[in-house]
Amino acid sequence: MSGSRERVLGRVRAALADVPRGEGPQDVVVPRDYTPSHGQGDTTALLVDRLEDYKAAVHRTTAEGLAGTLADALSRRGARRVAAPDDAPADWFARVGAEIVRDSALDVAGLDRMDGVVTGCAAAIAETGTIVLDAGEAQGRRALTLIPDYHLCVVELDRIVAGVPQALPRLAPERPLTWISGPSATSDIELDRVEGVHGPRTLEVVIVE
Repeated sequence: MSGSRERVLGRVRAALADVPRGEGPQDVVVPRDYTPSHGQGDTTALLVDRLEDYKAAVHRTTAEGLAGTLADALSRRGARRVAAPDDAPADWFARVGAEIVRDSALDVAGLDRMDGVVTGCAAAIAETGTIVLDAGEAQGRRALTLIPDYHLCVVELDRIVAGVPQALPRLAPERPLTWISGPSATSDIELDRVEGVHGPRTLEVVIVE
């Protein structure tokens, strides 16, 4: 076993012998000269187009109109008890008629009984229509957005980037990352699309401009 291991590692070392390295002995210089985005126009409009193509509902509002927009969305949904991260701003829910239950008060069974969840995000990628969560500010733990059947996500304008390479530096690599491109769905079984398999069946996004 030891001999096999050394042979494998020897081949790896040989393959990496001509790879440029940084200052540290383990640092590898990674080329970053690829295109960070593809210039497909206004990033906000592009994000809206991609999200809607994924069957997500999208609303555009202002900071002053956010509380009303969230209240309207939850009212249309008929949500009565809604989960939210502990640090989500109270101002978001100033006009919400539903009961807001903070994350720390919920176990898995409690999350499953929620009518939905409201969170922020770490980044929103226009070209792919992807919302990224890293359990940071106003996002809560990962389970918060995977268990409830409805996710209402607040995307502030400065969180929107054009391409994936522009999003990566904004993310904390040591945190659990959740990449959301539309409602959860799969077509693995006989090519029939089934929604809500790996997370929320319904995604609604509010862009704050």
